[in-house]
Amino acid sequence: MSVPDQLTHADSPRDQADEAAQAEQASPADQDDRWEAVRELPPSAKLVAKVLDDHETLTQRELADETLLSARTVRGAVGRLEDAGVVKSRVSFTDARKQLYWLTI
Repeated sequence: MSVPDQLTHADSPRDQADEAAQAEQASPADQDDRWEAVRELPPSAKLVAKVLDDHETLTQRELADETLLSARTVRGAVGRLEDAGVVKSRVSFTDARKQLYWLTI
């Protein structure tokens, strides 16, 4: 068997799929720009933003449980994030007493 008949490691389907996945991912500079609005906020707001980034929507109680922050701290962090325009909220369809929050960046 001649060498050109063999697949090289770089030509394997797995490597081609990995290269395609890497091309689809945003560059680190793009991800840094995504978080620009959060950079100057307090650590509690950054933590809440990161937790919201990992979930579709959360209530304030769920945010407090996930972050281990007090309800008051979460309330303040959510307020700062809303003021910065990176978090939106709506009333829960299942319980109108609750607000659902999600990240918009």
